Amino acid sequence: MLADRVDVSWDPEKSKWQVQITVGEEVVRRHCDLPRNADDQALRAAAQKTVTDEGYQADPSIISVNRAQAAS
Repeated sequence: MLADRVDVSWDPEKSKWQVQITVGEEVVRRHCDLPRNADDQALRAAAQKTVTDEGYQADPSIISVNRAQAAS
C-alpha cells in the first residue's frame, strides 16, 4: 500500500526521531535511534526503511524532515 505522507520530526518526550506514516486516515508512528544531529539524508533513509518495515511503500520525494523542535 502506498503511503500518502511521511514526516520525520524530533519527539522531545522520548528524545528520539519519530517517523509518522499517513495512509488515508490511518497514522502509524514509530521512533528511530538516530542521533539528534543526524543529517537529512540519514533521516530520510531511516524513514524509508521504517515505511518498508511497516509494509508500506513511499516515494522518497514525499518524506519531509521537520527540524523545528530538534533545534531547541
